[in-house]
Amino acid sequence: MAEISFAILLLSLATIILNVNADAGRPAVFILGDSTADVGTNNFLPGSQARADFPFNGVDFAFSIPTGRFSNGLNSADFLAKLLGYEKSPPPYLSTVNYSRYSRTTQALKGINFASGGSGIFRLTGQLPSDTPNSGKQNAIPLAEQIEQFESVRSSLMAAMGPLRTLRFLSKSLFFISIGSNDIFEYYRSNNKLSKERFFANLGIAYENQLKALLELGARKFGIMSVPSIGCCPSQRLYSPNGGCLEELNDHARAFHTKIESILCRLSEEYQGMKYSLGNAYEMTINVIDNPLPFNFTNVKAACCGVGRLNAESNCNPNAYLCSSRDNYLFWDLFHPTEAAAQLAAVTLFSGPTRFVAPINFSQLAQA
Repeated sequence: MAEISFAILLLSLATIILNVNADAGRPAVFILGDSTADVGTNNFLPGSQARADFPFNGVDFAFSIPTGRFSNGLNSADFLAKLLGYEKSPPPYLSTVNYSRYSRTTQALKGINFASGGSGIFRLTGQLPSDTPNSGKQNAIPLAEQIEQFESVRSSLMAAMGPLRTLRFLSKSLFFISIGSNDIFEYYRSNNKLSKERFFANLGIAYENQLKALLELGARKFGIMSVPSIGCCPSQRLYSPNGGCLEELNDHARAFHTKIESILCRLSEEYQGMKYSLGNAYEMTINVIDNPLPFNFTNVKAACCGVGRLNAESNCNPNAYLCSSRDNYLFWDLFHPTEAAAQLAAVTLFSGPTRFVAPINFSQLAQA
């Protein structure tokens, strides 16, 4: 019996190694971040209020299923995976915890999504205040904890393939990260007395340490998405009498992009073999807002799904107003892009010019 079990183990390991070789031309994709990349993580957090597993979310997904994506359909993580040749994007990490060891390792060879809606670079970002219901339960999984989850996946790969093969595999894998908006929103809306300079210094230190943690675990190829023009979200336009963008928030988004640029440049000099692609989400979004018609957008101010002025006075829900021409809207809800906007963002990241993604685009990163 022991000999049979050992033979099955060897066969499983051989299959895993063959899969690594077979997928040599298509890198694995590990996705970390917030609701812009969440494909259902928060469905597994019973106390979370940052969820999208209810209508009208998912109205344009297959069979109109609300999957937990903050979208009417797919998000940018989905489209990036498709552009890399995958039929669908990696599943949420929490959906794999009950897989068999073999199935979990096989999935890891294609990639896993750790992104969690409401999360941030700081551990406390997105967590519920102590005086609210469910305050003792986790509302979102911060980036540091997402990296801890990735470390457990890495351990499974190490056990299956050994250190050398695992590190070689991870060095060729892509790590897509989209995070930071929630940290900035909370700072902007709080009574925090920190200066803007001190806040971004602290945020940069935290982000750099988390990127270093991934580098120490073997990551080498980073596709980073900076913060878009969050002052132009429908939820923020509400604060302007004429529905205009909040330029102070947009200034914060630009400042964070500059901070990420310097971090990535520094880390690429410190860690041998590190390559990166930085998407300028601010420029990408403003370009569409300032010139929407070539991109088939006729409404770049209001949410497609919501209530009240600009459909931004309440979250998207089954009782909200739902626009019919969803492909013509930039925003799906108070904060998030429509499927059409997410696809445009992914295509721009994948093959766009240096104005929007630099020093190389995500396609070039995958081939590097």
